[in-house]
Amino acid sequence: MNKTDLILEVAERTDVARSDAEAVIEEAISLIQKKLEKGEDVKLSGFGIFSKKVRKARKGTNPSSHQVIEIPETSTIVFRPSKLLKEKLN
Repeated sequence: MNKTDLILEVAERTDVARSDAEAVIEEAISLIQKKLEKGEDVKLSGFGIFSKKVRKARKGTNPSSHQVIEIPETSTIVFRPSKLLKEKLN
């Protein structure tokens, strides 16, 4: 399922206009992004937790030249599913 499919499904299930469903989903995604950028966790009860994780700088090896390189610190997003979601999937 992609975002367009999600918008259409939400619009159909809630009996609202496609444009209204799209606006709500776009705003929800935008809000989640803003909170994660600030370093805040986003907890969705019964679904899971989105959080920002910082990977420390480290040394790596360039596979083509075998030269040791410095890999800078990076941020990534981590999703931890809720116990309820895990149970439904299993």
